[in-house]
Amino acid sequence: MEALYFQTNNLIQQVQQCFQHLNSVRVDSVSVEADIQTKLTAVNANCDRLDVLLYKVPVAQRPSAKMRVDQLKYDMRHLQAALKLYQEKRARRELEFAERESLLNKRFTANSDTSIDIDYSLQHNNAMHNAHQGVDEMIWTGSSILDGLRNQRETLKGARRRIMDIGSTLGLSNQTMKMIERRLVEDKHVMLGGMIVTLLIMWCVIYFLVL
Repeated sequence: MEALYFQTNNLIQQVQQCFQHLNSVRVDSVSVEADIQTKLTAVNANCDRLDVLLYKVPVAQRPSAKMRVDQLKYDMRHLQAALKLYQEKRARRELEFAERESLLNKRFTANSDTSIDIDYSLQHNNAMHNAHQGVDEMIWTGSSILDGLRNQRETLKGARRRIMDIGSTLGLSNQTMKMIERRLVEDKHVMLGGMIVTLLIMWCVIYFLVL
């Protein structure tokens, strides 16, 4: 176990030296990254073997040995995170360089479309503005519908009063009055249902377009 431990620790030190070489301009970073990844893979495999060998260590020495193996695992995870961060930065630099070269090498003619999408946040802002405008229009439409329903409600109330006055004058039967009242209740339910459906539609538009 001691030999494997020192071998793994030596690999970690080699990886740390490789990271120092990445900062050099004359070094092929891709090959150095591949070398680092290979060494980290070997370190990971050695740590798995060390976990198995821990059970063969005497009980009195096992806590100390486990602490040393855990330190190797911590160093390995730290180096893996550093490698991932470096690769992301390199990929971002390469993308920025490619976009800059594409922009500099682009040729325009007199009749060509010279509009270039530079600020993506501006496009997003315009899309959000259009969405807000659409929601405002929906709210205005819903408000107009509610006003119309209120006016219809007032009209039905007035019609009910007039019908009752006429009924009392003409002596309509109780059955006819009940039918009229039932129709008014049904109209009220239809109005409330329409208001609820309108509110649900407005909520769905706000949820899917804005949120």
